[in-house]
Amino acid sequence: MFSAVRKSLQAGSPTINLRANILAGLTVGIIALPLSMALAIASGVAPQHGLYTAMIAGIFVALSGGSKVNVSGPTAAFVVVLLPIVQQYGLEGLLLSGFMAGMLLIIMGVARLGRLIEVVPYPITIGFTAGIGVVIGTLQIKDFFGLPIEHLNGYYLHKLIMMMKALPSLNWPEAFIGILTFAIMLAWGKRKSRIPAHLIALLASTLVAILLTHINSDYTIATLGSRFHYTQDGVTGNGIPPLLPDFAWPWQQPGPGGKPIQLSFDLIHSLIAPAITIALLGALESLLCAVVADGMSGKKHNPNDELIGQGIGNIIVPLFGGIPATAAIARTAASIRAGASSPLASVIHGLFILTTLLLLAPYLSYIPMSALAAMLIMVAWNMSEAKHFVRILKMAPREDVITLLTCFSLTVFFDMVVAVGVGMGLAAMLFIRRSIQLTEVQRLTNKEEYPHLEHLPKEITIYDISGPLFFGSAQKALKSITTVNPEVRVIILDMSDVSMLDMSAIIVMEAIVSSLQKQDIGLVMNNLKPRLILKVRHLGARRKKGSVDFSRDINEAIEIAQNSML
Repeated sequence: MFSAVRKSLQAGSPTINLRANILAGLTVGIIALPLSMALAIASGVAPQHGLYTAMIAGIFVALSGGSKVNVSGPTAAFVVVLLPIVQQYGLEGLLLSGFMAGMLLIIMGVARLGRLIEVVPYPITIGFTAGIGVVIGTLQIKDFFGLPIEHLNGYYLHKLIMMMKALPSLNWPEAFIGILTFAIMLAWGKRKSRIPAHLIALLASTLVAILLTHINSDYTIATLGSRFHYTQDGVTGNGIPPLLPDFAWPWQQPGPGGKPIQLSFDLIHSLIAPAITIALLGALESLLCAVVADGMSGKKHNPNDELIGQGIGNIIVPLFGGIPATAAIARTAASIRAGASSPLASVIHGLFILTTLLLLAPYLSYIPMSALAAMLIMVAWNMSEAKHFVRILKMAPREDVITLLTCFSLTVFFDMVVAVGVGMGLAAMLFIRRSIQLTEVQRLTNKEEYPHLEHLPKEITIYDISGPLFFGSAQKALKSITTVNPEVRVIILDMSDVSMLDMSAIIVMEAIVSSLQKQDIGLVMNNLKPRLILKVRHLGARRKKGSVDFSRDINEAIEIAQNSML
């Protein structure tokens, strides 16, 4: 664990890149500031918890992770998981889930599972991200239009119906601010400017909202200051507290009724499934981000160290009121484009948010809720991967399309805990199915293609086995070998192309040996790799003339088979 910290520190940029990394950190800090608040609100908690996440995770994950340029913080991928946890267990349950997910991520990294996480099938990843994008975008309708809905609970369809019924009662000033924010982001995004589009949009919409409420006092526009209140260290105020977060164990935070829930095995048992989902999503998002960052920066990440770094960050973040964090692709890409080449950029981004929290918190309270909703709708659209979704539907094999639609539907209409469980199960099933298709058993009969068959006695049959023999493929591949013509006395298995044997395959092989022995049929295993011969011998299938033999090439196998019939 500590080696990851040391390697990140040693990988710091040279002095010549110091200025570029500082500027990159400031750039991505400007981007992360409103996003962190918006994502915290979307997750069901106060905006300051998003800022705590960005500044703490941005520093600690950068210094302990396996990627030099990843920028970590709250991300949209977590919203659909975190919101139900907050609604059921309060802030305490959310922070405890993140704490548990951090420990799971460290275990995954120590177990060196990083490479396995990276190979999750593309349709599953797109199904998750598209579903998350749809859910996030839909949930922003309430604040975008200023709908008078006090509590937006229930499943997706129930929430959608509630918002559709409330649409005639929309707040026109808030809707105007939301539309204005969205339009400015679209227009500014087409310009080649180093100033982020959402920063310009938020500044403009905030100024317009202040102007509208001064022109007409009847206009009501919800802002961070009017929606959120805090009491910290005896200080009460509106909006975001201009104070550093206090240290507290997750189980000391407010539960669903405002009071902490007693830490118990039942609570941990209830939160283990969400914690696993957070850990898997965090691992997927972080490693995908690291792969993208490698392509942009020319550097190479260590997936296991990255999982450990994410785990360390997610253990520390909840202790200071932060929600679960992972590497953010958009922020990482912006940081690299701005010149980031070391963890310093992410550290500067965290320090920038910390400074802003202490100095500018009162001014952040003027940001309209509808403007933040517009920004999240843009985030949701970007992460929905609509082009790739449609491309898979049009071009992918049927099983990939079914997988995509299954993960997407479960994410939207049920929840991410179910979706991740089913999605990872589908990934395993697809891998097994396609691996089975790689394994073939063929009886050799073509004498033109296989000259050694020319003078082969009819009592000897040769089977060619190619591909891995494991629990999924062994039974299917080898079952035909036990059914032979009565005149056959010896079977040769050409295993030159067998790359692996697992325990299930060895058991099947043992059953074949036993079946052939009862029929008084000999078996010759040809060109089986030495390490695989040891596996077979450990099970009792040792060399025994006329029963089981091993050969190094096909000619030797035929000679052994002929001698065994004498």
